[in-house]
Amino acid sequence: MSSDFEPMVPRPRLPESTPELPKSLQYPFWNYEDVALFFGMGLPCLVLSVVVLEGLLLILPAEPSRPMQLLTAQFIGYLLWFASLVLLLRVRYNAPFWQSLAWFMPNQGFWQAVFQGPMLAFAVALLSLALKTPQIEMPFKDLVTDKLSLMLTGAFGVTVAPLCEELAFRGFLMPLLVRSLGAWPGIIITALPFALMHGPQYAWSWRHMLLLLLAGVAFGRVRYLTGSTAAAVMTHATYNLTFFSALITARAT
Repeated sequence: MSSDFEPMVPRPRLPESTPELPKSLQYPFWNYEDVALFFGMGLPCLVLSVVVLEGLLLILPAEPSRPMQLLTAQFIGYLLWFASLVLLLRVRYNAPFWQSLAWFMPNQGFWQAVFQGPMLAFAVALLSLALKTPQIEMPFKDLVTDKLSLMLTGAFGVTVAPLCEELAFRGFLMPLLVRSLGAWPGIIITALPFALMHGPQYAWSWRHMLLLLLAGVAFGRVRYLTGSTAAAVMTHATYNLTFFSALITARAT
């Protein structure tokens, strides 16, 4: 592989207009205890999001549709989860959230990251055909029964979901693994929990898990080469957008 893949984690290559992290913090400055705390907060935040949603339903004059309820609960869950990370970074390290997770638009490679999403989606689709990946009824398909629910689910899938998943996995987990294990092992190991998180959606089909793992590796490669989590988000978002566009096209025909 190219010399870009060195077993070191540089400080994020921030544009000149972006505030730097304090020099006293050696990037990544967090540790595996912090990672365990953050990911351990996932389930409590999910449970609390359901409680908050139930409270909202009691005061709303009309009950929202089922897709709207699920998307709202997931959004609240993400909000609570990342609020815990903001608090962790601030209390333990007095560090800013976005700069810590390398959120910036890279000076080079941004548009390449954008266009890599559709290219990756087509490559995954071709590999899926080669593997004879079984057709699985996705749970969310039963929810998108009308145009509004379809558009809301699609909008969530190409904005909130890629943003939160990349911040968690490629922004927070991957830098620590790359520093400990090297570039490729760190990228691949980060992609494992990313793929497993989607397992229930695909009935734990090993072919789907493999495709998700490869997609996660691709997102990690973008994050590593650009130094930017925002670039990985763009690749992930356009990847999801490509598949969502294909779903809309299939439904229309």
